[in-house]
Amino acid sequence: MELKGEAKLLRIFIGESDKAGHVPLYEAIVKEAKLAGLAGATAWRGVLAYGPNSRIRTAKILDLSSDMPIIIEITDEEAKINPFLSTLHDLFEAANCGGLVTMEKVHVIKYLPAK
Repeated sequence: MELKGEAKLLRIFIGESDKAGHVPLYEAIVKEAKLAGLAGATAWRGVLAYGPNSRIRTAKILDLSSDMPIIIEITDEEAKINPFLSTLHDLFEAANCGGLVTMEKVHVIKYLPAK
């Protein structure tokens, strides 16, 4: 697969404890992105965050949270990202959780498989 030039970056903010059924939501999102044939997805674990409920989640040892922030980034062409949004909506519904989804324009310089 070749990805070059203008693309979209889908960024999804959720909590580590959010689940779709018995599967962590971040894992379900990345697996569904792969099934959809999207170019790539990465889930990041945050160290400090707050959202609409204003509760701060931190990785500090004295205040260790079991619900750390997770950010999933998915990059591909807009024509492939847009249909995935309905799948993402269904996953959020299944998880019955909150979150934030953003999309921005990016310029892909290089996207190559390992040799």
